[in-house]
Amino acid sequence: MRSPHKGFLVSRLSRKLAEWTEERRGQAAVEFALIAAPFFFIIFGLMEICMIFIMSTVLEHAISDASREIRTGQAQGAGFSEVEFRKSVCDNMFGLMSCDSKLHIDVKRLSSFSSADLSSPLDADGNFDDSGFDFQPGSANDIVAVRVYYEWSLITPILSAPLANMPNGKRMLQASAVFRNEPFGD
Repeated sequence: MRSPHKGFLVSRLSRKLAEWTEERRGQAAVEFALIAAPFFFIIFGLMEICMIFIMSTVLEHAISDASREIRTGQAQGAGFSEVEFRKSVCDNMFGLMSCDSKLHIDVKRLSSFSSADLSSPLDADGNFDDSGFDFQPGSANDIVAVRVYYEWSLITPILSAPLANMPNGKRMLQASAVFRNEPFGD
């Protein structure tokens, strides 16, 4: 005769074995471990691209407001120099960028709109060359090109290496404005 407890014990053990094989508590942790690295790579990459976009927009705003002083003839007055123009650009950057050696300014008087050289001052290795930069705000009715460059240090240099266009994990941000000065001398 079979013991009633033996059948109960076998059914109980087989039920526990079935529950154990269906256990899924660690599955989420393993799945997260598999996708965590690509997920964070994408998140930090998006943050880096957003920061570059925001800082480029801030630089565009700063040059637009600061170049108004050239366009209206205020920069052509006595005592106005590249130092004052740099201060004007810096004042319009909302304190988001430092105005040290990372900020480069080039203001040139042009003979025509088509002669504007808006090419990048980076060489093939990504080194910055500002040897031809000048500050020539022009006079009434002159065509002027204003170029401002900023060496932005990337937040995640290893992850965002494809975004760097300069050595040491930096990205050159550029803003330009080409306009005809107003007839302020008439």
